[in-house]
Amino acid sequence: MKKKIGAGLLVVLLAFLYYYVTLPAVNIHESGFWIFLCGLVLLVLILYGIRKRITGVRQLRSDKILKGGFLLLLVIVLIYGAGALLSSPVVNAKKYQALLEPEERNFAEDIQEISYDQIPLLDKDSAELLGNRKMGSMVDMVSQFEVSSLYSQINYQGQPYRVSPLVYASPIKWLTNQKDGIPAYVRIDMATQNTELVKLEEGIKYSESEHFNRNIYRHLRFRYPTYMFDQLSFEIDDNGTPYWICPVKKFNIGLFGGQTIGRVVLCNAQTGECQDLKIEDCPAWVDRAYPADLLLQLYDYHGMLQNGFFNSVLGQKGCLQTTDGYNYLALDDDVWVYTGVTSVSGDKSNVGFVLMNQRTMETRYYACEGAQERSAMDSAEGQVQNLKYTAAFPLLLNISDQPTYFMALKDGAGLVKKYAMVNVQKYQNVAIGDTVQECEKNYEDLLKDSGIVTKAVSENDLSAEGVIHRMAQAVLDGNSHFYVTLEGQELIFDIPVTEFPEIIRYEAGDRISLRYVSEETICTVTQLEGREPEETAEETEEETAGEDEEPGETE
Repeated sequence: MKKKIGAGLLVVLLAFLYYYVTLPAVNIHESGFWIFLCGLVLLVLILYGIRKRITGVRQLRSDKILKGGFLLLLVIVLIYGAGALLSSPVVNAKKYQALLEPEERNFAEDIQEISYDQIPLLDKDSAELLGNRKMGSMVDMVSQFEVSSLYSQINYQGQPYRVSPLVYASPIKWLTNQKDGIPAYVRIDMATQNTELVKLEEGIKYSESEHFNRNIYRHLRFRYPTYMFDQLSFEIDDNGTPYWICPVKKFNIGLFGGQTIGRVVLCNAQTGECQDLKIEDCPAWVDRAYPADLLLQLYDYHGMLQNGFFNSVLGQKGCLQTTDGYNYLALDDDVWVYTGVTSVSGDKSNVGFVLMNQRTMETRYYACEGAQERSAMDSAEGQVQNLKYTAAFPLLLNISDQPTYFMALKDGAGLVKKYAMVNVQKYQNVAIGDTVQECEKNYEDLLKDSGIVTKAVSENDLSAEGVIHRMAQAVLDGNSHFYVTLEGQELIFDIPVTEFPEIIRYEAGDRISLRYVSEETICTVTQLEGREPEETAEETEEETAGEDEEPGETE
């Protein structure tokens, strides 16, 4: 009897250790739970077989308990295999395709031109460099802590930020500091590149770098043993309080298929207190309930399975997929995942792009043919190939109602040196600038010079009217310009032929009316008023005389 009790306790101890380390959810939808069951049954059978051997039993093949145990193991494996097959897109293509329903929207209306202080200029790699540099300057902490590699993209008080907690530098440093917890987190303004080490009055007690029960994954598992958690993210609320955002998986197709997010657990990183909420009740300050990888996978299901599973593998008629890479865009105080949409033919062009809300899963599709992001990055790098800068994955901006790739250009050390804007539809149009403002101005001038857009008339534009005194033609960057002066005025008016081709019908002596932007002596014309060149006085008199004569009368 004592041996049986000892064997039972050993099984329980080993099972607990396995559970404590691997932390599978006690849920039939969790693959790890089925592996745990198989391992548990197999462990019992091994210990039973060892015990029989010790007691002198040689014919184990005829043992009913062993046979029953192996039969149970086989049943578990068969159930798992059948569940995996019946949950797969092979037999549920329509259900997978319907998991996400994009709404087709208008780009210029949705993506308003945003101000410079709202454009995230840095990618995650650049943010890590700034965070590590800031940490290196904190003499009192650098020997004990490091910066985590999380760097979650969030909106904080209307601005794009990345935040990341500190972690213990080593197990020894954890042992000496875990009583007070982690004292700070890093907050980086992605628009201004301002990096702060935010010190906390109360340390972070629950994190990924903790061991034993204060490890955030173990803390969640023991509190919610049946919940299947997806990727955790580190965020701060409107008051700067650190939280762990813990999305809970929801499987909509069979045992293991059609994953979305059904609930969100908000865990206070300082106290360990948790809020368990439905996904639709998630507060607005939370920016990342749906991981970006999950959203991309859901859209790929939608684009690839429109005509069934086998078409997605064989004929691939009408199949669309997301491009290789993504970035984030801040809209309406939410973080949206941006990525391009392309056909599976590998033609290196996009048919459109999507924005996917990380809090609500709302998906917007914008039809826009143009270059893939990688092609635009290559085009931007080509403009500075002598400097050997590399382009970060682009953001999508609205510049002059044109879908525009915006990207940072980094040197070999990963530092941002220049910025580039590339037109999505005509990716050979590339503008470079040392600042965002300079880059945008160069890009807008490029759009106007290439005829993609015309200069809009502003309320601040000036007007002029008069008789043309002189006209001269010049070619700038391959485009013809007419330079015009009016009688009695010293200003010179620059009129590009690409925007106003009707100027070629005018000559000296004609009356003209125009609007312009004053740039000291040379003024850029923004609009011609559409007046036709005036006829000569002689022609006018002849026509008037002809109108006064009666038909058939002559002098």
